Amino acid sequence: MSSKQQSTIEVACPECGSTMKIDTATGAVIAHTPAPRKRTFEDFETAAKAMREQNERKESLFRQSVEAQKNSNDLLEKKFAEALRKAKESPDTGKPLRDFDLD
Repeated sequence: MSSKQQSTIEVACPECGSTMKIDTATGAVIAHTPAPRKRTFEDFETAAKAMREQNERKESLFRQSVEAQKNSNDLLEKKFAEALRKAKESPDTGKPLRDFDLD
């Protein structure tokens, strides 16, 4: 064995599976090999199905948002009418209080 091979240590990460070569003399990382990427889907059909489901979910959320927007004008008008009714039922009779009036 050469002295170069003896002065390096190869360490594997138990968490992610990557490997690093470390120089024992300096403690510096000489090389890094990332872990192989794990496949999200086993085959193309499963990936295509997941994409279709995701698109359907997006469409559903968009339709719900459009319906909520259509009804928001009516809802705001009802809230305003209720607030106006309450304001008319209990009118303010006194002078508004200011912060320094409370001192």
